[in-house]
Amino acid sequence: MKRRRSLTLQIMAMICVLAAGAVLVCWILNSTFLDRYYVMQKKKNMTESFQTISNASAQDLLQSEEFDITFENICANNNMTILVISADGVVIRSSASDMNTLRQDLLNAIWDTERAEVVQDEGDYQIFSQNDPRLDSEYLILVGSLENGEMILMRTSLESMRASAQISNRFLLIVGLITIAISSIVGGLMARRVTRPILQLADISKRMIHLDFDAKYIRGAWKKDPALRLGSRVGRHGTDSDVMDGDEQISGNEIDLLGDHMNRLSGELEHTISELKSANASLKKDIEKKTQIDEMRKEFLSNVSHELKTPLALIQGYAEGLQACINDDEESRDFYCEVIIDEADKMNRMVKKLLTLNQLEFGNEQVQMERFEITELITGLANASGILMEKQGITLDMEDLYEVYVWGDEYKVEEVITNFLSNAIHHCEGENVIRIFYTQTEDLLRVSVFNTGKQIPEEDINHIWDKFYKVDKARTREYGGSGIGLSIVKAIMDSFGQSCGVINRENGVEFWMELSTK
Repeated sequence: MKRRRSLTLQIMAMICVLAAGAVLVCWILNSTFLDRYYVMQKKKNMTESFQTISNASAQDLLQSEEFDITFENICANNNMTILVISADGVVIRSSASDMNTLRQDLLNAIWDTERAEVVQDEGDYQIFSQNDPRLDSEYLILVGSLENGEMILMRTSLESMRASAQISNRFLLIVGLITIAISSIVGGLMARRVTRPILQLADISKRMIHLDFDAKYIRGAWKKDPALRLGSRVGRHGTDSDVMDGDEQISGNEIDLLGDHMNRLSGELEHTISELKSANASLKKDIEKKTQIDEMRKEFLSNVSHELKTPLALIQGYAEGLQACINDDEESRDFYCEVIIDEADKMNRMVKKLLTLNQLEFGNEQVQMERFEITELITGLANASGILMEKQGITLDMEDLYEVYVWGDEYKVEEVITNFLSNAIHHCEGENVIRIFYTQTEDLLRVSVFNTGKQIPEEDINHIWDKFYKVDKARTREYGGSGIGLSIVKAIMDSFGQSCGVINRENGVEFWMELSTK
């Protein structure tokens, strides 16, 4: 694993290198050009001093008391020794008390050509550079003639300049080291000021990689709590400046701008991923639904084929028997015809039920919601089934029924109750009792059809509403059931937006449906 290079250390190193480079450049320039610059300034000062004294000589003010202060300032400020000599060799002005010795030294320096070198020649004066081996020093000497014929000699030492340059370089070195140290400290503080929010943004981006969008950038969070570990959890709403809308102008520096944009990016990514997940969930549901429909289609075809196979085989067999005249007597032919008609009728009823169920499931069947009296409807259906119940010795109990109005499609409610009543008749055993009763709440009426007999196995209760599902296949075949009736009941109640169900009682089974009374 590669070690991360610290941006703080890089910034500190860069600032230190810049500071050290600046000090080094100053030191090199000081060592290389300070001497030349100092000599140039000295020559300039000597030239200006010569012009001042020459003007005073021209105005015959050289020996006046008024010029004394000017002369002393020239000598003191420029660290020069000056000697003015008349044409006959008399000293007119001198900056030294021992004028004769000074005159002799200057004259000797002028005529010593081996040690003196002309560095500037302006006609009325010359400037020499001279080395003094005895004192191991270097001087600048100006020799010139004034307008009235007087001679002027000036001398200034260059050693003081070189000593000052050495002191300046040493001082610059000390200041440079202190500057580098201070730069290192200041650079570290500045680098931390810059890198902390950057590290916060880096941590936020890392968490965004793992689809964690709770982290938000907070301006100046590290100022309030320097110990704040970057990536601290911030509420999803953050602060007022966390998320900016549209192209709104954002105050703050570039890092704050980047942080605000990352907050916006985080929000947009979270929203987009949420939409993608929703779309993915919807697509998954659609795929599951399609798979379920395919399975239902396969199961439906298999069940229809199975249900139609037996009556078709019977019809074909008895039809072939009639064609072959197996039995010539009229009674046999009538029996064969009755079987064919009965099986054809069963097929016809099953096909009609399938068409009805198909229309209900796909929403093609229109529901006519109307208010009607349900007890009258139930009574009529019970009377129509009275002969069959009497034949099987079934007792029908409807004593608890009373007049009540409900909302629904009367034709479809009739079909639901017919299915419940038909199931109850065909599965009624034991005490042979069928009881129809109401359970009413403020807005709903529950109509229940109970029959004594065997309970429905718990593993079958959730499947009895499926198409072609039969709990007791032998009994269902016996009375011609197709396993579609309860599927139609469920589809009808779904079209009403109401519920239906089944409950195993201690001595039988109760089927119920609910209808709105308001």
